[in-house]
Amino acid sequence: MGKYLEHIKMDAFGAFSNRLIGPFGPGMNVVFGRNEAGKTTFAQFVGGVLFGWEEARGQRNTYKPDNAERAGTLFFANEDGSGDSRASRIRNADGLQGDTSVADDIDRETYHTMFSLTSDELRQLRNTTDVTAKLLTAGSGTGASPAHALTALQESLAQFTSRAAASEKSLVKLESEQDELRRRIAAESDRVERLKREDREFAELKPQRDELLAKIGDLNTAIETLKANRKTLEKTEADEVELQEKIADLRAQEESLRCEHRLAQREHPEELAGITATGERHLRDRIEALAVQEAKSEHAVDLARDNYATSRAAYEAMLETQDEQNEAIRARRQQRVQIGLSVALPVAFMFAGIPLFMHGREITSLSFTALGFFLVLVAVVLAAASLIMLFKPGRKGDERAQRVQDRHWVMLQDKKKLEACLAEQEQQRQAVQAELAAMGLSEAKDSLRHARALLDEAKDVRAENALYMQRKQALVSRRTALEESLEKAREMRESLYAEIGMRRERGTLEAVDAFIARKTRQREGLMETSEHLNRRYGELRQLLSQAKGERSFDELKLEAQQLKTRRDEAAMEFAKLLLARHMLEAAIASWESKSQPEVYARASELLSLMTDGKWVKVSMSADGRLQVTDALRTVREPVHLSLGTCQQLYLALRIALLVTADNVGCAVPIIADDILVNFDSQRRAGAAKALAQLARHRQVILLTCHEEIVETMRVADPGLTEVVL
Repeated sequence: MGKYLEHIKMDAFGAFSNRLIGPFGPGMNVVFGRNEAGKTTFAQFVGGVLFGWEEARGQRNTYKPDNAERAGTLFFANEDGSGDSRASRIRNADGLQGDTSVADDIDRETYHTMFSLTSDELRQLRNTTDVTAKLLTAGSGTGASPAHALTALQESLAQFTSRAAASEKSLVKLESEQDELRRRIAAESDRVERLKREDREFAELKPQRDELLAKIGDLNTAIETLKANRKTLEKTEADEVELQEKIADLRAQEESLRCEHRLAQREHPEELAGITATGERHLRDRIEALAVQEAKSEHAVDLARDNYATSRAAYEAMLETQDEQNEAIRARRQQRVQIGLSVALPVAFMFAGIPLFMHGREITSLSFTALGFFLVLVAVVLAAASLIMLFKPGRKGDERAQRVQDRHWVMLQDKKKLEACLAEQEQQRQAVQAELAAMGLSEAKDSLRHARALLDEAKDVRAENALYMQRKQALVSRRTALEESLEKAREMRESLYAEIGMRRERGTLEAVDAFIARKTRQREGLMETSEHLNRRYGELRQLLSQAKGERSFDELKLEAQQLKTRRDEAAMEFAKLLLARHMLEAAIASWESKSQPEVYARASELLSLMTDGKWVKVSMSADGRLQVTDALRTVREPVHLSLGTCQQLYLALRIALLVTADNVGCAVPIIADDILVNFDSQRRAGAAKALAQLARHRQVILLTCHEEIVETMRVADPGLTEVVL
């Protein structure tokens, strides 16, 4: 065992000052004290010295004295007498002073989970998978626990996969920055290529501008000469021609509209055109009523057909069953089954009830005794009922004949119903056909769907007629207005000819008009082109002058190369860390595969010892959940156990872990604060034996305020050390 805690000295802790407690032995120690004697303070003091004082949070008691700092010392001795050592603490910032090796291989979480036991904390092991791994791997022979190293590796790897802006090694961040740089470089490259094209375009623009200015000057001279010869008559004649064309076009549209309307009228029956909107709504209501009746008739036919098919199938199936000999064989087989059940069930209930009744009498349990008596009574009732059913005469032959006759009668009834429904359906169809003919929809015959389509078609016919009238009136109005404008234009033309005293020469005027229009269009096009060239010329000159001094593209390429180097270095470091994590995980898995079976085997022995053989096995399910097995091979999870049994289970697990990992925290004592208070006397004795086994490997200090627990521990380990607070 090596080092063990011999004394503790509370210099200033809670209500204690200069308090020396001890001595303690290397094995089992029992500290007895009344309520408020300081047992919990003792337990908190040992953990505080080793792993730091509790920080003040909320209303928690941190045992800090008034006007003083918490301080104290743990005195350790060696079993071989080779020398003593001590470990002390004053402020958390100063850390553990003196012999710090006593707590080098465990951390605060492992201590509070595995070495500091209370009755309430025994159930917390279900959530301490990481702590168990740390405890199992702490003795792997390395300088530090592989589980601690794996945690540090996970934190380092998280920096490479973090999206936080503060993480300089984050591959995600570097990849994002690299993508952004690629996008910026691509955009800058496109910009450079665009500048090159714009430089070539700028060099070609100057001769084009000079040529355009010369052409525009020539066109201005020609247009001004032509405009001097223009007369108001030219516009009037042009307006006249335009009005005549529009009138002719409108007449053609009117004729085309009439032809289309006549063709559309021929495609629809005459009776549809006479149906008004009110009449259509009335007809649709009558059709819907007929549709409801038709649906009811079809439903009745389908139901009658299904009933007839069902009754006919049942009747034919009854006729095709086996003969009376097979029925007799089946009856004898059923009788044998009844005989077997009449014997097996009462015997089973009798065998279950009698031991239970006797066991209840032995343990003076009214519930067990009543349950056993009830099972025996049930066995007697079952036996009597089975004998009655066994000798009851059968009436299956007569019942079968009666069933055949009943099913034949049902089949005939269903057949008649089907024939009646079919006849009613035919009458309904003829009534629908007559009703539709009376409505003027004889084309639909007996189809309600076709009748609805005809009504939709009538609605379309009405809409087409209304649209035709609107379009016709619009065309007539436009043509009348144009004819009035044409008449005015003719009067103006004759008046103009009379005023200027010249004759009409259509060919010469048309040629002049065409020539002026062509020259004007050419000048406008050239002026627009010239304006565009001038604007483009100024833009290019400004852009090119600004681009001469820019070095952003080179800077982006340099930044991209630097970022690539950083990313490659981070990726290499990330790969090394991944390899290290894989190796650590494999090592931890290998260590746990060797250690965990031993832990569960030892925990099974301890749980069987504590429960007097009622619970015999502790194991882990396929999905990683803890489970226990009782003497009857019933497997349960801890949530289904009583409080006492659950605490015994987790106490057995902790003892098994501490015994298996006996090279971890060798000098740290196991502090157990009243962990046996929820156990009955029999299981308390078993738990005391389990703690005595643990004391052979580690120093155990049991704190209690119950004298009977002290006596129980003394019986389990006569060589224990007793300390009174």
